Amino acid sequence: MESIDSLELDTRIGRRLKALRQARDLTLDDLARRSGVSRAMISRVERGDSSPTAALLDRLCAGLGILISALFHEERGSGPFSPRAAQPVWTDPASGYLRRTVSPAGTGSRLEIVEVEMPAGARVLLEAPRAGFRLDQQIWLLEGELILGLGATEQRLTPGDCLAMLLDGPISFHNPGAVPARYAVVLTAADDWNRTRP
Repeated sequence: MESIDSLELDTRIGRRLKALRQARDLTLDDLARRSGVSRAMISRVERGDSSPTAALLDRLCAGLGILISALFHEERGSGPFSPRAAQPVWTDPASGYLRRTVSPAGTGSRLEIVEVEMPAGARVLLEAPRAGFRLDQQIWLLEGELILGLGATEQRLTPGDCLAMLLDGPISFHNPGAVPARYAVVLTAADDWNRTRP
């Protein structure tokens, strides 16, 4: 998967994060309380001065009640067709995993499709608080191996396996193999954040 310049993408993510926060009439302090991320770090991300990790973006998006893909699309939708060359690709600076937002933006659908390539040996832990904002998702492993940790439970996936889960707590992704793992994630927000969060 190819990705655009990381500095450009950091700036775009920061701009979108700020716009989404302001659209919800949240201050930096409000988002800090909801996400567990410091006000100073949120400010750095919004200015494009920081390359946020997957774990950090997960916390910020849970605090805003949005899917991570909202940070990679501009406000205006692209219509019902999303050619591969136009699909936003982001690399997690901590683990090196690549995340491609496959679904077209602005269609009104709450369903999202994401393609992920996890390097050999890489591990990602997402542990954002999700009170009132849970993700209903299915992970379909296309190539390689993947171990998913949900609380005290681990599930090993091999090519062709699909795991459905309601993500309302910490989850870990680990590629124990010697080659990259490639998988598709199909997800939707399980609850309307605006109705369930004060």
